Amino acid sequence: MGNGQLKPAYNVQIGTENQFITNFKFYPNPTDTRTFKSFLLWGKSRYERLPEKAIADAGYGSEENYEFMEQNQIEGFVKYSYFHKEQKRNFKNNPFVQENLYYNPKQDYFVCPMGQHMTPQRTYTKTNDHGYQSQVTLYQAKNCTDCPLRGMCYQAKEDKRSIEINHRLRQYKQKARELLTSEEGIKHRSRRPIEPEAVFGQIKFDKSYNRFRHTGKDKVEMDFAILSIAFNLHKLARKVALMTK
Repeated sequence: MGNGQLKPAYNVQIGTENQFITNFKFYPNPTDTRTFKSFLLWGKSRYERLPEKAIADAGYGSEENYEFMEQNQIEGFVKYSYFHKEQKRNFKNNPFVQENLYYNPKQDYFVCPMGQHMTPQRTYTKTNDHGYQSQVTLYQAKNCTDCPLRGMCYQAKEDKRSIEINHRLRQYKQKARELLTSEEGIKHRSRRPIEPEAVFGQIKFDKSYNRFRHTGKDKVEMDFAILSIAFNLHKLARKVALMTK
């Protein structure tokens, strides 16, 4: 950035249960999406099993991660981008967003707000930066030139509106949506902010642990491991003290 704000750092991932640290791992990449599979597999190496349920925020909601949970029979209460936006009235009542377009699965077409069928033109493969491949289908309307709703429907210069659809991701999102909006899902969503977020808050503010005392990944992991043990012992001692009062 050239302004002195950038500092060397690690992306620290933790897993918690009742605010006890159950797992941790360090990553060099800034985004959370690519840490999910590795973090769960690292937990498996510790406990010799994967969790039955996973609760995480929208930073972890990707096709690759949903696929991993499905393959390993993990019940995933994992949000995705736009999950909260979808719950708002102005989003639900907007007929122009592609999430609200009617889809006919038997004949494979979407219906635009004017009733025009948007049919598949081609299917192609998208590969992300670390090699994961997704199948995307391009759907297109026949002609939008004289459509009175065109200005509200899309802003591109082309005379045919096009949408890119990842059907597998749509299915994963639908499953995640059903889980997240269920009674159990609402319970997990309400607890998630007071689990890892609260633990990070206690570490940073209550323990004044704002930076690592060592350099190098091995030493930093040792640093955080000692902190985690101390953190858990302190929390256990407080719980025992409350129970014996």
